[in-house]
Amino acid sequence: MPSQRSDRLQLNEHGRLRHFLTIEGLSRDLLVQILDTAESFATLPGRPVKKVPLLRGRIITNLFFEDSTRTRTTFELAAKRLSADVLTLNIGASSTAKGESLLDTLRNLEAMHCDMFVVRHADSGAAHFIAQHSAPHISVVNAGDGRHAHPTQAMLDMFTIRRVKGPDFGRLRVAIVGDILHSRVARSQIHALNLLNTGEVRIVAPRTLMPAHAEALGAQIYHDLRTGIRDVDVVIMLGLQRE
Repeated sequence: MPSQRSDRLQLNEHGRLRHFLTIEGLSRDLLVQILDTAESFATLPGRPVKKVPLLRGRIITNLFFEDSTRTRTTFELAAKRLSADVLTLNIGASSTAKGESLLDTLRNLEAMHCDMFVVRHADSGAAHFIAQHSAPHISVVNAGDGRHAHPTQAMLDMFTIRRVKGPDFGRLRVAIVGDILHSRVARSQIHALNLLNTGEVRIVAPRTLMPAHAEALGAQIYHDLRTGIRDVDVVIMLGLQRE
């Protein structure tokens, strides 16, 4: 598992994001800045605007070691709308399937002057490993790693909540319902909601889908659905991760 000091890896000397690996360890101000930046693109004057030149000349590489058509295509579309060149690596047909190591693959991609890796992997900590071993000019975005984190999905959820309910998270009660045990999204959502000073964060699941020591996550625990969602302002539903 990644170190709890992920902020040292994620932030540069000026306190700005170099990598986006996990929400844990970040500041509320940084999360608000991400949400404000997203809002500025969502409300571009003169819309509809299909593309902006923010990432023109940059090469974004999608490294999806775990299948997810929706997430992969979403990142591809986002990068293209920011005018980046996009390279999506078919891991199943790549040299890694023929015995080339992950580090060998990274070095080859670095030689192609890539600027960012978007990583999705079934193993917890994979995005951190890639960030630790990538060249200094490369940024890494975690698109989901094992049961550990999915920070981009969590920030999308925070963006949606803020757009519908307003910027004051302090007055909200939010319930996350479903497979908490296996969900990397739930962990990132809880960290984000707590950093944004949400009035009350609840996790609702049967005991078989609740992690051990769940109270350490920083949320109120409920096992009964009706009680867990009573009087809440937002319900986030999770799919069953393992059947």
